[in-house]
Amino acid sequence: MSTLGKSVAFHTLGCKLNYSEMSTISRDFIQHGFEKVNYHDKADIYVLNTCSVTDNADKEARKLIRQAKRRNPDCAIAVIGCYAQLNPDEIAEIDGVDLVLGSEEKFNLLNHLDTIDLKGGTTVIQSQIDHVKTFTPSFSLGERTRSFLKVQDGCDYTCSFCTIPLARGKSRSDTVAKTMKAAAEVAATPAREIVLTGVNIGDYGNGTIETFFDLIQRLDQLDGIDRIRISSIEPNLLTNEIIEFCGVSEKFMPHFHVPLQSGSDKILSAMRRRYKRDLYKDRVSKIKSFMPDCCIGVDVIVGFPGEKDEDFLDTYHFIHDLDISYLHVFSYSERPNTDAVKMGEVVTKEKRTERSKMLHILSDKKRRFFHNQFIGKNRQVLFETMKNGKIQGHTDNYIQVQVDGKLELINTIHSVNLTLNHGVVVNGEISD
Repeated sequence: MSTLGKSVAFHTLGCKLNYSEMSTISRDFIQHGFEKVNYHDKADIYVLNTCSVTDNADKEARKLIRQAKRRNPDCAIAVIGCYAQLNPDEIAEIDGVDLVLGSEEKFNLLNHLDTIDLKGGTTVIQSQIDHVKTFTPSFSLGERTRSFLKVQDGCDYTCSFCTIPLARGKSRSDTVAKTMKAAAEVAATPAREIVLTGVNIGDYGNGTIETFFDLIQRLDQLDGIDRIRISSIEPNLLTNEIIEFCGVSEKFMPHFHVPLQSGSDKILSAMRRRYKRDLYKDRVSKIKSFMPDCCIGVDVIVGFPGEKDEDFLDTYHFIHDLDISYLHVFSYSERPNTDAVKMGEVVTKEKRTERSKMLHILSDKKRRFFHNQFIGKNRQVLFETMKNGKIQGHTDNYIQVQVDGKLELINTIHSVNLTLNHGVVVNGEISD
């Protein structure tokens, strides 16, 4: 395919892992002479990286495909990612889609565009997920201050509600040495913060003698990066040594995101999670004992099949009593080919909405309480963007802060006195 005059637009749905992969794919296009444009502008080629965690993600993908075709009826549309792996034929039936690539093929997108006839109907290239064994390193450069570094892919867990193992395959990762090489590439950019991403990053090194703990010890010695965050880690893989190491590290931030999904042992068993609520409570207590100022985020699913009122209240009260900082609340979404769709009594959409609302309110209270603890105190803030006339960034313990200042502050770190809690955002004044 001649790249002369070719414009390409990218759009990512879903997680930070998808974002890091799409950033790597887009750099490949740019290096081959393509002009990158906004997805909402007219382009010769549109690339959509899809998610399939929820039904809404599927619907959003279909909507974005149709919008691209309306912007340029003569464009080529390539769809990659999890939805493309799980339901390639469904995507191929959407008018205007030229190329559908599964998990193994997405990093060869440019080669596939070169070899197919874009006017000859839809081409679907997909490997059986059992055959997907390659680990392709990637990292994002879309944000000046922060980079999402992919350190792991796939998952060997069999949670009854989850399609990710079907979309991404078995757990796999690179060696520590190769991961450090990718991290060094990030460190050579203006980015000052790395966020470690993956499907199940605590499972890093699975099948080898290397572990996630080995990786973070090496990353702690990385020059050129001020901050590292662990995006999300399963409670059963968040070991004491990881917590204790992060507690004394100057590079790893006091911020964990630890999925809970339910505070009911009955529902955790039905979900096939690999822990009970007592272990989760112990992990939170351990974090707080080593890092009292640590921010802890929590994922929760409401409306799982068979979740009765008393099960939800178990979850609500359990979270209420935990020393955590905020929630990501998801309403259960029926996904084909998962065991959960055949389980238990279906919870009505109305009940799911009601329970979700209750947890969102609880999350707001938790966040406000957490932020209040730091009003009148100084925290180090990495400034990231300007919004509504204010410079915004995050403290080491992930409080979003806004101050009066100029654009020159972006990508710098300053001590900030936190002055007023607005809930999601806290006002501050630079104090150094």
